[in-house]
Amino acid sequence: MSFITPKDGITWYIKWGSSIIILFAVACRSIEEVPRIYDIVFSLIGCSGWFVVGFMWHDRALMVLNSILVFMLLLSLLRFVFGG
Repeated sequence: MSFITPKDGITWYIKWGSSIIILFAVACRSIEEVPRIYDIVFSLIGCSGWFVVGFMWHDRALMVLNSILVFMLLLSLLRFVFGG
């Protein structure tokens, strides 16, 4: 049995947009001169997008992984903002 991801519909755009945003986050993480907040925010947006895709596809693995990542990134963002 072969599964091909849908090429039409909103999930295709969210999936690819989120993937590109996560690549930006990793690029920010790899360059020391870029403030850490960019990595956190880009990662948060990308993982949130992938959570939405997992929800729309009814894919529990994507939902569990990305909901945990979003929670951890939100904690990181709050810690960064409030200096904890």
